[in-house]
Amino acid sequence: MAAETKQMAAHPLNPITASEIKRSAELIKASWLPKTNFQFKAITLEEPAKAELIPYLEAEHRGSRLPYVDRRAFVSYYIRNTDQLHEAVVNLTKQKVESNVKLGRNTHGAGDFEEILLIEKIALEDAKVKAEIAKLRLPEGTVVVSDPWIYGSDGVNDDRRMYQCFLYMRDPRNPSNKDSNFYAFPLAISPVVDTVELKVIRIDICPTGTDHKAKKTHPIEVPHGNEYTPEHQHLRSDLKPLNVIQPEGASFKVTPAGETGESIQWQKWTFRVGFNQREGMVLYDVRYDGRSLFYRLALSDMNIPYADPRPPFHKKAAFDLGDVGAGTMANNLKLGCDCLGSIHYLSTVLSDDKGGALPMDNVICVHEQDAGIGWKHTNYRTNRAAVVRSRELVIQSIITVANYEYIMAFMFNQAGELTYEVRATGIVSTQPIDDGVEVPWGTVVHPGVLATHHQHIFSLRVDPALDGHTNSLVYDEVHPIPRSEFNPHGNGYTVQETVVRKSAGLDTNYDTNRTFKIQNQASKNPVNGKAVAYKIHAPGFQKMVSDPASFNHKRAEFADHNLYVTKYRDGELYAGGKYTNQSRGGAGVRSWANRKDNVVNDDIVVWVQFGLQHVTRVEDFPVMPCEIIKVQFKPVNFFDKNPSLDVPPSSQEFNKSTDISERHKQPSVETKVGRDDRCCTTSKL
Repeated sequence: MAAETKQMAAHPLNPITASEIKRSAELIKASWLPKTNFQFKAITLEEPAKAELIPYLEAEHRGSRLPYVDRRAFVSYYIRNTDQLHEAVVNLTKQKVESNVKLGRNTHGAGDFEEILLIEKIALEDAKVKAEIAKLRLPEGTVVVSDPWIYGSDGVNDDRRMYQCFLYMRDPRNPSNKDSNFYAFPLAISPVVDTVELKVIRIDICPTGTDHKAKKTHPIEVPHGNEYTPEHQHLRSDLKPLNVIQPEGASFKVTPAGETGESIQWQKWTFRVGFNQREGMVLYDVRYDGRSLFYRLALSDMNIPYADPRPPFHKKAAFDLGDVGAGTMANNLKLGCDCLGSIHYLSTVLSDDKGGALPMDNVICVHEQDAGIGWKHTNYRTNRAAVVRSRELVIQSIITVANYEYIMAFMFNQAGELTYEVRATGIVSTQPIDDGVEVPWGTVVHPGVLATHHQHIFSLRVDPALDGHTNSLVYDEVHPIPRSEFNPHGNGYTVQETVVRKSAGLDTNYDTNRTFKIQNQASKNPVNGKAVAYKIHAPGFQKMVSDPASFNHKRAEFADHNLYVTKYRDGELYAGGKYTNQSRGGAGVRSWANRKDNVVNDDIVVWVQFGLQHVTRVEDFPVMPCEIIKVQFKPVNFFDKNPSLDVPPSSQEFNKSTDISERHKQPSVETKVGRDDRCCTTSKL
């Protein structure tokens, strides 16, 4: 996705270019009266219909002539200072607007960077807000900070698009420190800003005790700060360098494809990398040793509902991808900090609110890492060990969502396995609490600072293509064989496979070791004749805690099951629906699964949910150590043997380690059969 000026043939899956963004905006503007003021929310690639793209990809892999596929852009925009949200599709090949519709009530666009900065300014410059802050009698020179949150939904006067702003202050002892951890100084003043009128329409005073009552704003005592930046710490002095050195360079190959696209090859893996405003990084056409595995992989959605039942905190239920966007919030990754070793960075362009191109540098890093031992066996009779170290290819992006960071990575290994990893870090969202007060929905992490418990629920969209696009979802369960003459000791058990026949939401069952597999029933393993498959290993998590009738539950349609399976339809990409900002539900994966479509030997999509219940603790403040969650995809009867057997053995000559372990030899006993069939035993003890 490197920004190049050289014009090359655009692959249908290449991210949108700067010139395509600008041209799309021009075509939309030309369809309206002159001087119409636009606020663009997204100008991004409109991916080709799958029926159109599959023949292209097949021809590409055969090396035959490529069919022509039109380039299209998806455009979401407002007429500025209105609630009139529109979405359009622009055919860039034919240079025309193919569709352009105004969306209905309670459909709101995502926030954008310029808008969020404007909301901050409006909240802090409002006269009534200033008057309320003055009642706190803060030290002279104190800097107050506004943290705008997407308003959320509760059905109470929330048809207009709004922001709920939570106020904090920098440490008054050092107000010029722009990196001050203002989350250690939460204030109880919360302005609400209307995005149409661009003004504060209400000031909520937050409760700080054990009930719903909010006290009148009054002077407060300022506690000491709690900083996370290194200059405020007594840093350890006994940590020695650990350098990742690849003297011959990296083992992967990145091939540019047009102005913004890249394909990657590594250890029999091939795939294309995309990037967009909402999902951030997307993988396409994932193959191993030429065999098709996945058509498309991307994080589809996430929801973070908070536990405090009191207004205005009850509406804190962020959809970070749908409400703002993983692409919009992507970090510019730094060498030696975010990624170690021999790094290849990918950059891209996104759209801004005026329809211009916004360069996004180094939003993805590609690198290899050692992953420990891949496989090993020691013949203790000869003391010969065969050992292979596992290496992983990491495709990583990091996003900052106000207080939180998410480090997201696709990780490939040499055994044909794929992992999606999320690391949650950053700063917990805080609110004020009275001295000496404890509440069961949060933890006091600093004097006067409450970190509310909350959930992180993610949905990974998996569009499989195991040896083709006709796949099924099945699950294995382990059941004991009833005690009988056949099983007299009661130790026997069997594995039973169940085919999921209709689209549905499904759950794991650890008591039966229920394991879901994506399967191609028409492709058989040559060794045992079983259908080839990939199994899904996802960690257990507590599903949505909010009441089933709540807005939280209605909106986060993916959060009530470990897994959903649906029949593929173009455009169904986002588990929580296309528009999550103040959404009402009814437009996501739960609704699609309720169609009860056939999903046997069909083109299916699997939605894998995972997450964590973040019961906050003091150790999460002022910045939390990474919480790590992984979803793994492992081959089941897909290969005819361990696919990593051909990885060169691990050796000192290759690895050049400096620590030497003490050799351990295990005693053994051998039995030799003589000519008279008698056994003679030789002990090595």
